[in-house]
Amino acid sequence: MGMKTKIALGAVVGIVVIGAVSANAGDSDTGTADKGTSASADRQSGGAKDAGAGAGAGKGKEKAEKAEKKVSQAEQFKAFVEENGTAQEKEAVSHVTKVQGADEQNDILDTADVYTDFTGGIMGEGTGPAKLIASAFADWKQSENGLVTVYDADGELLGNGQF
Repeated sequence: MGMKTKIALGAVVGIVVIGAVSANAGDSDTGTADKGTSASADRQSGGAKDAGAGAGAGKGKEKAEKAEKKVSQAEQFKAFVEENGTAQEKEAVSHVTKVQGADEQNDILDTADVYTDFTGGIMGEGTGPAKLIASAFADWKQSENGLVTVYDADGELLGNGQF
């Protein structure tokens, strides 16, 4: 094969790939139009009563989920430790101000950050309680490969542990 033939063949393959990608991108728009069409078909056939009943049940679930999300991760963690923790863990967790990353886990590489009101970094007073906080966190959340990191008020590392 000559050089010109290889270039022409590469251009054809490139055009085919671009066409396939653009065709797939157009499918998502078609899907939403189909949903609208089926909803209007339900309304025309008298299915609006059933659709309204289903929407009311969905609103109840949404309200429950919103109420659950209003409670911060730190408050959820503190509530768990208050119910299940030792006296030392309860004292340590009372210094927690914020928890991030505890709600989304995939068991591949889960990370969570716990922020406290301790000061002084790794040489400060919060190093011991940080180990208790990490241990309590491991009791609260379980993961195949999770790492919780505890920080002080200035964002300096206090300690970490697996969960």
